[in-house]
Formats: sequence, structure tokens, C-alpha cells
Amino acid sequence: MPTSRSYRDSCGIARALDVVGERWALLVVRELLLAPQRFSELRHALPRVSSNLLADRLRELEHNGVIRRGPASGEGPRVYELTEWGRKLEPILLALGDWGVDAPQPPPPTALSATSVLLFLQRAARPDPAAPPTTCRLELDGRVWTVRLESGRVQVRPGEPATAAVSLRTEPKTLSALLADPAELATACADGSVAVVGDLSVVDRLLHAVADPWPSGDQTTASQEAPFRGDRSPHPVDLQSGDGA
Repeated sequence: MPTSRSYRDSCGIARALDVVGERWALLVVRELLLAPQRFSELRHALPRVSSNLLADRLRELEHNGVIRRGPASGEGPRVYELTEWGRKLEPILLALGDWGVDAPQPPPPTALSATSVLLFLQRAARPDPAAPPTTCRLELDGRVWTVRLESGRVQVRPGEPATAAVSLRTEPKTLSALLADPAELATACADGSVAVVGDLSVVDRLLHAVADPWPSGDQTTASQEAPFRGDRSPHPVDLQSGDGA
């Protein structure tokens, strides 16, 4: 059983850090916010963590009741998923992300996981609430997601949609760049970094829901729920170089 250093402090903040304060622990939790993941998927999403250290963090989080091992879907290894207690970290992590957007960018090369971009998309997007609902099939890093635009919100769910107006395939950094600058969509399609089958206007509508969000009647609530805007993507990317700004 892995050991964890303790602050030996009775404050709830210190006790929380005893559970999730080790390096990589909160990023593991982040990766599980939208869907359970296999060990190999977590390694792909967190390329700078060693297999041994990731295994230690997973065992520690499981021992502390933050995650559990769920059943495998079909053939293959079992997945890791958040417990009910672990799920309570979601608003805390999202608030931490809001705060961290003003922190300096790390030096390149940098990683950007599909979950990071999708969490940003779901939180920051504010489509026209009067527009008809529509569904997009989104493939990032080989995994398929259902993206639903409805009632002024964007909802992201793992798996194939029953029906979709458009199918979009790309990489996380490219999608992040397009969320910051939707005008680059035509260029990305032309150079092959984005593949679209179906109604291209739905993709444009999705991208503009972040870069040019529909104004909210309650500006305070809008600021609290979706503080990121087009020039503050989670990872600014230059489509020409393919790396972080």
C-alpha cells in the first residue's frame, strides 16, 4: 500500500491535501470527471507521469476512497472511476481551473488532454438558447464523445450519439486553438488537422459558442459559470506550429 505524507493538521484544507495533495493526484481526478478511464488512457492523457508513479497515485486515491475500479466494458482491463465522494471534487477543480487561467503558461513542449479541452468547452460555451438543439459526434485522441447543444448549454458525454448532425475528428490542441479562433476552421479542414463529415455550420456554431458567447441576462452568473473567453483558452495553440504559445 502506498504511503502518503501528512501535514498532521486538523484543518479541513490540510486533511484534503493529505488525500489529494500529492503531485499528479488532482490531474488524475480531472481525467476521470467526464468518464471512467483505463490505466493506458490515463497514461496517454498524462504523458509526463511515469507508469510506476501513476500506479502509486491510483492505489493511493483508491485506498483513500476518491476513486474505485469499475468493471471493464467488454474485453480489456478494468477502468478507474470516481466515487461519490471523489465526484464532490468537481466544482473545486473547476474553480481551481478558473483561478489558474491567470497563471503563467509552462514552457513548451506542453501536454493538453482531451478531457481538459472538453471540460473547458462544457464550462465556457454559451450557445444561442433560441437555436434548435443539435448533436455533434466528436472524436478526440481516438475516443468518441457526444456533444449536445441545447437550451444555451453544451453537454459532453462519452460514447457514440444515437444521431448526430455532424462528425468532427481532431486533436485536443487543434480543438483548443479553434475554440480561441473559429476563423481558422477552414484552414484546419484544408490541411487535414480537422476532418468533418456532415453539417459544417454546426461545428462553426459550437466553436463560436465559446469564442463569441451568447450574452446572459445575469452577467454575474455568466461570469461565475463561464469565466473563460475566446482569448483565454486553456492552452493557446498556434495552428501553424502546432505547439503552445
